[in-house]
Amino acid sequence: MHSTSAADARRRIRLGAGAGYSGDRIEPAVELVEHGELDYLIFECLAERTIAIAQQARRKDPSQGYDPLLEARMRAVLPLAVRRGVRIVSNMGAANPRGAALATARIARSLGLRTLKIAAVGGDDVLDRVLSERFRFEETGDDVAAYRDRIVSANAYLGAEAIVAALDAGADVVLTGRVADPSLFTAPLIHAFGWRMDDWRTLGQATVVGHLLECAGQITGGYFADPGFKDVPNLARLGFPIGEVSSDGTVEITKVAHAGGAVTEATCKEQLLYEIHDPRRYVQPDVVADFSDVRVNALARDRVSVSGGNGAPRTDTLKVSVAYVDGYIGEGQISYGGPGARERATLALEIVRERLALTGVETSELRFDRIGIDSLYGDTAQDERGEPYEVRIRVAGRAASAEQAQRIGNEVETLYTNGPAGGGGATKTMREVIAVQSVLMPRTAVRPTFEFVEAADEAA
Repeated sequence: MHSTSAADARRRIRLGAGAGYSGDRIEPAVELVEHGELDYLIFECLAERTIAIAQQARRKDPSQGYDPLLEARMRAVLPLAVRRGVRIVSNMGAANPRGAALATARIARSLGLRTLKIAAVGGDDVLDRVLSERFRFEETGDDVAAYRDRIVSANAYLGAEAIVAALDAGADVVLTGRVADPSLFTAPLIHAFGWRMDDWRTLGQATVVGHLLECAGQITGGYFADPGFKDVPNLARLGFPIGEVSSDGTVEITKVAHAGGAVTEATCKEQLLYEIHDPRRYVQPDVVADFSDVRVNALARDRVSVSGGNGAPRTDTLKVSVAYVDGYIGEGQISYGGPGARERATLALEIVRERLALTGVETSELRFDRIGIDSLYGDTAQDERGEPYEVRIRVAGRAASAEQAQRIGNEVETLYTNGPAGGGGATKTMREVIAVQSVLMPRTAVRPTFEFVEAADEAA
């Protein structure tokens, strides 16, 4: 166990969650920097599919592949963060952490912040190794080599180590690619408190902290509210959470006082359980966390203490997300309103079903929905309130080629002039499907690194 002085024991580090996903709101992050008295602002912006899309963008343009909102976020928060001494950690680097760092350096120069130290963490892209060695997917047992021509990306989940090294070296901003979500939050704590990387109990509790904060607004009432059962005030101005963390990892979750939303035992417990399969063995790159003895206690309005996390030694392997093209989805929608809307919508679906068969559209999956009647629950939920006055139909299917998928939406669109009366608001889309499976790679095969890109460097 690490040793702490009396001053360290009293010290608290304030972490602010600036985003819970790539397209999240920007205003709550600005509010946190301005009013949250933060030490660190963390933007968690990656999902497994998100990084695959970013890899595709980078292949089209090597300078791209980082989060599309990076520039807007950095322009919004950097001036305030520098004035208040708030350091930033984010996985907005996505498929191109160095590109994200270079872009941030350009933004910093344009804002006159020429002494800002910006670090890029790499090493998570292990595509070459996945393609050159023998692996099997954990989910299906399939040989990865059978997917070789369709694989888009392979990214290992890194831990906190390289982020800690960058912070130790003086980074003001650290931009990563694929890092485990809680590690974005544990890294500043390891740096600030000097925790050992084999202090499993403390790292287990730190993982609790990161897991609670990683989805931002979910723990302040977003994705929680259910009017009349779980009321949350002022959701339109939802504030993002702050974690006040002590040297033993105990955290108090709170928010800016005037911000919307709420922090309660219930919001914290729901987030604690989010995406957890086995609470005794939550496998992370830094530690195998144990949530089974976690205690959640309300201290005051919008202030909840969470403690009791534990941990066991980390595994010898790292999870690698392998993304691959898995066909295309074509979709078409059109609405029918007024008397007889249900019958006309049903007839429209029958027409499209027959047309797709007549014209030989090849699909592996195909579904026909009457939105508002059976799109969510199929025939199990019968309408007992009488005849609907409006119905929107949706036809969607998966095909091996973009051409075949496109034909699905085309057939729905032709209902305008070839189907029942009164159809309107037709839309059609076609998109590539990116699927994700996992492999386990020896930890020794993955080499996390960081490099600095300084705002004052004109060559950047």
